[in-house]
Amino acid sequence: MQQTTKGAVVGSIAEFHLPRFEEIPNVGLYLEQTTKYIAEYLAPLQDGVITGSMISNYVKKGLVANPVKKQYNREQIAYLIFIAVAKSVLSMEDIRMLIHLQINTYTPQRAYDYFCEELHNVLFHVFGLKETLDNVGGANTDEKQLLRTTIVAVAHKVYLNKCFAFLQTEEAAVQAEK
Repeated sequence: MQQTTKGAVVGSIAEFHLPRFEEIPNVGLYLEQTTKYIAEYLAPLQDGVITGSMISNYVKKGLVANPVKKQYNREQIAYLIFIAVAKSVLSMEDIRMLIHLQINTYTPQRAYDYFCEELHNVLFHVFGLKETLDNVGGANTDEKQLLRTTIVAVAHKVYLNKCFAFLQTEEAAVQAEK
């Protein structure tokens, strides 16, 4: 891939940041506010689309706890961010298994913050913004290996989507000049 293509593809990822657990509002967000909040953070990934009906389905399926007084708290939003990212490469049943592994192993805050750090780590590596992957977290457990593998798949899918979107834009521009 040409250097100009790589530069165009890397742009939005260089500024990518997911809120850490303590940064997520805990005042309770209504469904529309929740979808907007998540969409703003996941926009650079181009694949983290989440709608109100999707969130309602995740609640019905038991992936996320019911909102209290129609409001989603910090923990629920953290789970929704994870689901929105993971759904591009995993089935809902696989996501359910990962969440159950997490519940049995780590606190929601610890698991979510690890997820954020590892996603940032892998995305920056895949997009060439850093040469090596950091060893995020302590012990290398089976749960962490499953999560890292999921994140590696997500990062590569995001990279491919951005490359193809750029190439399509370039092709359209060439066609428009003719």
